[in-house]
Amino acid sequence: MITNRIIFTIIFFVISNFVAQSQTKTPNWAFDKSIYEVNLRQYSQDGNFDAFRKHLPRLKELGVGILWFMPIHPIGEVNRKGTLGSYYSVKDYRAVNPEFGTIDDFKNLVKEIHSLGMYVIIDWVANHTAWDHQWTKTNTEFYNTDKDGNFIPPVDDWSDVIDLNYDNKQLWNEMINALKFWITECDIDGYRCDVAGMIPIDFWIEARKQLDNIKPVFMLAEWDTPEMHKAFDMTYDWNMHKIMNSVAKGKMNANDIINHIKNDKENYPDYAFRMQFTDNHDENSWNGTVQERLGEAAECFAVLTYLIPDMPLIYSGQEAALNKRLSFFEKDQIEWKEDKFFQIYKSLNKVKKNNELLHCGIKGGEIEFITNNNQQNILSFIRVKDDKVILAIFNLSETPSVVLLNDNRLSGKFQNFHTKEEAEINKSLKLKLDKWSWNIFIKN
Repeated sequence: MITNRIIFTIIFFVISNFVAQSQTKTPNWAFDKSIYEVNLRQYSQDGNFDAFRKHLPRLKELGVGILWFMPIHPIGEVNRKGTLGSYYSVKDYRAVNPEFGTIDDFKNLVKEIHSLGMYVIIDWVANHTAWDHQWTKTNTEFYNTDKDGNFIPPVDDWSDVIDLNYDNKQLWNEMINALKFWITECDIDGYRCDVAGMIPIDFWIEARKQLDNIKPVFMLAEWDTPEMHKAFDMTYDWNMHKIMNSVAKGKMNANDIINHIKNDKENYPDYAFRMQFTDNHDENSWNGTVQERLGEAAECFAVLTYLIPDMPLIYSGQEAALNKRLSFFEKDQIEWKEDKFFQIYKSLNKVKKNNELLHCGIKGGEIEFITNNNQQNILSFIRVKDDKVILAIFNLSETPSVVLLNDNRLSGKFQNFHTKEEAEINKSLKLKLDKWSWNIFIKN
């Protein structure tokens, strides 16, 4: 006779096993990192791996942890957009774009990045290929077609690519084997997966399982729904990005940020990483530069991406105050110059790495909001874990403000991030913040 206790034990085991199978196992090295997106074509005059290598000491000094390379594969020529085409029109998943160098050049670059204590992920375009990919001749069944049997783009405007058919399980095998190739051959550490939500989640779950059997990988989905975390470590926080743009234009305020973060906490698993950003290749090229979208608030929101959960992104050139829309299909080199943003990002990367409260996912501190005398314009919160506390205050407006905080959680000796001086806080704090300014206090 089966007792209720036995039935309960069986049910508990089944549920626990399901949860374990559906949760990604993030590599230990990822929790204290920031991520840096490399637009190789525009990074230097030569726009290749060897030229990029010269920037590695600078990126090491900047303190970034993960280098994400936009697609490094050969670009399709049929129906190409512009002179050079889109990185995301992939002609061969197992080859390197000759404009960038050879696969041996890339292997050597990965080795050097690893020797500096940084990690490498590459962009993967699994949803579609170029019109002249070899599969269009050898495996036409891999593609979706119209009623006349013609290849079709996944989106009308994406006229330089054609849609893959994931009902075909042989395609799964080919794609997963190609994903394995770059890990076994070049020792990369994971992938950023383009339009990941346009592909069945079951494919990604199977791919992740097989990749982790080779080495623990880090997987970033270009998507923003909770179910993606069955296979991915990190998703885009697109809503936060849009809110920041709206706050900078005076259309939203600090309360909208608070509500969004609380909503995320309810809807995403606690182990999920959300990627925070003020710029990336799509935003820069199609929706405007950081200066166009955020204006004088650019620094304030760059800092905010480091203080809220989870992993901040720096796009190529942001550390040099990139202020132009980089052409997507043509050569359009980044202007490298010294700027205050280098030191800002360097300081933020250091505090993120060295302070557990700002680590990602389950290893980071809880975010708890502190009321203040100007709830619409002033965002104030703490990150807290055990007896560790970081206090962050942001003036999200054009108007200077005297900020008053009064909270029992604010007690002890804190270091002022700007001045490095020690401040004794006894449940209350008063400070003046200029427009779009900020400060951080770290409890000793």
